[in-house]
Order: sequence, then C-alpha cells, then structure tokens
Amino acid sequence: MLEGPVVACQHCATLHERTPIEPGALALCTCCDYVLYRRSGVSLNGWIALVVAALLVFAIANYFPVATLSLQGLTTSASLPEALWLTWQQGRPVLAIMTGMFGFWLPLTQLLFVLWALLCIKSGRLPGDFHYGMRFLHALAPWSMVPVLMLGILVAIVKFSSIANLFVGPGLWAYAVLTVMLTSLSRVTAHRLWRYAEDAGLVAVSNPDPEAAPVAACGACGYVQNMPKAMDSCICERCRARINRRKPDPTARVWALVIAASIVYIPANVLPVMQVRTTAGSSAHTILGGVLELWQMGSWDLALIVFVASVVVPMTKLLALAVLMLGRQWRGPVVQRQRTRLYELIEFIGQWSMLDVFVVILLSAMANFPGISQIVAGPGAVSFGLVVILTMLAAMSYDPRYGWDAQAATLQSRADSIQGQAVPESTLP
Repeated sequence: MLEGPVVACQHCATLHERTPIEPGALALCTCCDYVLYRRSGVSLNGWIALVVAALLVFAIANYFPVATLSLQGLTTSASLPEALWLTWQQGRPVLAIMTGMFGFWLPLTQLLFVLWALLCIKSGRLPGDFHYGMRFLHALAPWSMVPVLMLGILVAIVKFSSIANLFVGPGLWAYAVLTVMLTSLSRVTAHRLWRYAEDAGLVAVSNPDPEAAPVAACGACGYVQNMPKAMDSCICERCRARINRRKPDPTARVWALVIAASIVYIPANVLPVMQVRTTAGSSAHTILGGVLELWQMGSWDLALIVFVASVVVPMTKLLALAVLMLGRQWRGPVVQRQRTRLYELIEFIGQWSMLDVFVVILLSAMANFPGISQIVAGPGAVSFGLVVILTMLAAMSYDPRYGWDAQAATLQSRADSIQGQAVPESTLP
C-alpha cells in the first residue's frame, strides 16, 4: 500500500509514491527510467517573475524587426507579424495560420495561462474554471515552437546576408532571450502546476487503493484514482477530463496518421517550398535545393541543421513509429526500455521539422523588394507543415504502456502453460 501522494509513470503505468527530492534532482520510474517529476530551486515568485519578463520580451520580439535589409536603394524590415501578413496576402492563408499559431498565438497563450495558474496558486484560491485552463495548457504545450522559429530566423538571415545589406534588429536579440526563457518555462507543465496546487493544499491528492479496483492516471492533470470495475474509462475526479486506462484504439489511429504523413511527405519534397522572383526571372526551390544552396554559400553547419530537421527528422519519426507499432511483443525489460527511449526521442524531435516552414515565411518578408526581388511560399511548404502536424499527432496517439502490458500478459500465459502441463507418470507416488 502506497502512502502519501501517488504518481503514475506515463510510459509504463507503474505507481510510485511522490517523495520529496533535493532541488535540481529528478525522480525516475523504477521500471522504465522515465522522468516522473523534477524539483526546481525556483520558487513560485521566481516563476511568476520569469513569465512576466518573458511576456515583455515576447512583445519586443514581435514589435521590432529581426532584420533590416537594403537592396538597390530600397529598404525593408522583417518581423514575424509582417511575414505572416505577407504570406496571407500572397495567397497562402493555410500556411500563415499554421505558422502564426505555432510561432505566435500558442506561445503567447501558453505564457498567459501559466501566469494565470501561478497567480491563482500563489493567492491560495483556485477559480472554478481552473481545471479547464490546465487541461487547455496541457493540450497546447507541444505546439509552442518559438525555439524552432529562432533557428529559422538564423537560417533566413544567413541566406540573405550575401545578397543584400543586412542589419540585425532588436527583434532577433529578443527572440534569442525569449528562446532561453521559454526553454526554462517548459518545465512548468500542467502536471507541475497541479503538484504545486497539491503541495499548497488546494486540490485533492492522489491516493488510490491499487488492490481495491483498477487504477488509472489522468493524462491531463496526473491524478491517480480507482476506476469502476469492468470499465476502461471514467471521469477524472479532479479536472473532469476523461480518463482512459489506455489510449483507445491506438493501432488504427497511429497507422492511419503515419500512412497519411507518408503520402503528404512526397509532395512536400517534390513540390517547391518557395518561388524566387527577380528581374532575371523566376525559379523554384525545393527543400533539398535550399540545403544545397546553404552548402554552396559555405554555411555547411546550417545546411546540416536544415537537412537534419527537414529530411532526417521526418523520416526518422515515420520509421520509428512504424518500428514501435510492428514490435509490440514482449522481448524483455531491456528491449522495452529501448522502445520507450525511442518513443521519447520521437516526442522530443517532433516539432523541429517546422524549421523549413518558418524559414520560408521569413524569407518572404526579408526579400520583399517589389520590382527587384520577391519570395513567395510554394505548395511544398504547406505539405511539409501538414507532415509535421500528422507525425506529431501520430506520436501523441501512440501509447507506450501497451508494451509494458505485454509483459504481464506474457507472464500470465507462461504461468497458465506451466499449470496446464500434465504431470509425468514416473513422478506420481
């Protein structure tokens, strides 16, 4: 019987008692080595100050240009809002909405919700809609892509540095600082905020009885509770989200999304991601064409980064998901831990494939010299963005706990086989 707050591993469903740990330490699952929770040395006031500072830097990053370019007497400034508006005007509304959500609206919303939650916990009173806000924060966290946008800005600047006179704007430095801040704030997840509320005595603490009934953990808030017998789903007693003992029908969902992403990946590489229009004519560029251009410019490091993010990462995600779906039989704890690590890798690299999409819309703003030079996003950019979304949804639909469930099924099958074996006559008395 576990005493005190209980936390369930998200990758193997093993229950653990949430014991105090030292600041900066990690609590790992005893079964699969997944990080259950961390303890930060930053206080609530420290996190609040960091979020407020991040909001101010966010405003600076999007108000001021990331770069100012001059070409043949014409000058233009490029910022993310200007790039999004220009992409919309060029007839690519889907691309503008997609990149605007991932690079602007969702990061801003995430910061506002984190600040709201921290202030609520700090005040010692949670509003009635606190659980709705935390569920929304948990859902949007993987889609905030400011670090990817920052790398896209650097790639776009390098591409144009040899074509026009380029001056770095304050927006670039603000984005660099914002990237560091958001990387730190990424640890303030919805689950951590719920634990802060638990420690403050504001919400119920997980304390199920594993022997009384089936136990399941809420994916939105981490609350562990007993489920009604003979039922695979119920409503979370704390955040009112639906709890499924395991993700429903993951096989069909993952395969459908992987196949769809594989199909869309073909036009993403064949169709041009951008079209360059100059006084000398018009030319189309694919993803690999952009990589070769960076290499020929001498920026082999950025060429390698773009190649990995735009070619290697999508293919790795598709192949890794296929491997995980095909190899679900129990092969021992060591193999299953390797599969769990592979799934964690898929989760980590998921959003970085958006790099080329951000580069395209930023280049369209930087090269906006009417009559001299213009860059227009091509259909390949939209296809590539869809590949990123589909592969991320496929990873979210996969449930690594099924692999660990196979262990219990295998052991039970072996036990039944041993019990069912006939006893040789020579051993009978």
